[in-house]
Amino acid sequence: MGPKKIISSEEVDDIKKSLDFLMEEVSANAEKDKRLAYLESRVADLEQYTRMNDVVITGLQVKPRSYADSGGEPGELDASSTEQQVAVFLQSKGIALDCDNIEACHPLPRRNASDKPVIIMRFVNRKHKIALLKQGKKLKGTDVFINEHLTKSNAEIAKKARYLRKIKKIQSTWSTNCKIFIKLNGTPEEAKVLMVSMEHGGSGKVSIV
Repeated sequence: MGPKKIISSEEVDDIKKSLDFLMEEVSANAEKDKRLAYLESRVADLEQYTRMNDVVITGLQVKPRSYADSGGEPGELDASSTEQQVAVFLQSKGIALDCDNIEACHPLPRRNASDKPVIIMRFVNRKHKIALLKQGKKLKGTDVFINEHLTKSNAEIAKKARYLRKIKKIQSTWSTNCKIFIKLNGTPEEAKVLMVSMEHGGSGKVSIV
C-alpha cells in the first residue's frame, strides 16, 4: 500500500461546502414535494367539493327522446326527460323525490354498449341529496344503485373497502359527505369506525384516521 494521502483543511472545507449545498438541494426538493402534495390534496378536495350535492344513479335505463319530440338529433337524450324517468322509477319503488330541488340530471356517455348506464343528479343543496341517499335501501333487489358522486381516487378507495367487507376483513363501509368510512371487526369496543383517504404526492397510499 502506498502512503496515505493527507487531506488539507482547504479540501475539507470544500467537501463541507459541497455537502451543505447538496443538503440544501435535498431540503429544497423535499419542500417542493411537500408543497406539491399539499396542492394535489387541495385540488382533490376542491374537486370532491364540487360534487358534494350530486348523486350517481347506476343501472337505470333511460329512453332517448324521439326526434319528433326533441327537435334535435334522433337518439339524443334530454335532461328533463331523464329527470322525469328517474323520478317515475324512484317513486315506483316508494322513494320520495321532490323534482323542484333538482338542479340538473343527465346521463353520462357510455364507452361500451355493455357498460351500465350512469346518471348524475345534482340537488340544490346537500340536505335533499342526503334525504335521497337514506332511501337507497328501498332499491334492494333491483339492479339500480344510488351513491355519492365520488372523485376517481375516493371511488377507488370505496371499491376496495367494499371488497374488504365482502371477504369479511371489515364489518361494514359507507360514505358520508363524500368521505369513506370503515368499521372494523370485533366486539363493540374493538369495532372502531375509521375514515380512509388517499395520500397525495404520488405515493398512491391510503391514510386511515
